Amino acid sequence: MYIIAGLGNPGKQYESTRHNVGFCVIDILADRMGVCVEEKKHKALCGRGILEGHKIVLLKPQTFMNLSGESIRGAADYYKVEKENIMIIYDDISLEPGQLRIRKKGSAGGHNGIKNIIAHLGTQEFPRIKVGIGDKPRQMDLADYVLSRFSKGEQELMDKAYRDAADAAAMVIGQGMDPAMNHYNGKRKTEEA
Repeated sequence: MYIIAGLGNPGKQYESTRHNVGFCVIDILADRMGVCVEEKKHKALCGRGILEGHKIVLLKPQTFMNLSGESIRGAADYYKVEKENIMIIYDDISLEPGQLRIRKKGSAGGHNGIKNIIAHLGTQEFPRIKVGIGDKPRQMDLADYVLSRFSKGEQELMDKAYRDAADAAAMVIGQGMDPAMNHYNGKRKTEEA
């Protein structure tokens, strides 16, 4: 069994903001799997189904971004899911809008949601899919930036990125981390070259 958790903030005012890309990817996965992510459990909205022949729990933590670890730890304990089978999908300001990066493990890199997950799981060794949202403008506060919405041009890139991230998650589940990393990491640079 796997948990795929997309990070974001609950509430209408945060829908479609840069910080909520994880929720957007979970919505695409849920649609593909034919499941609803509406059950309230583990301080999250949950949905269960099958992806690439494996049982999957889709999770949208409702704790607000900086406390995401509470929800993910609760679900992991309940379903007895190993840390390496917990995949986190979230925004990354160090990547261009729409660029993906898949990692087997790593530090929080300044992302408070990931920092909290690492604290609650007691390890950095869990797979993640980072979805680029672009770096903040110099004059803008980081909190304001991640809670802002995408421009029309950026939104087109992001819509594709959400589909690609859902494909990447399916590839990780079906084929493993290495094939997914080889396929998606640095893809944008190759396409532009």
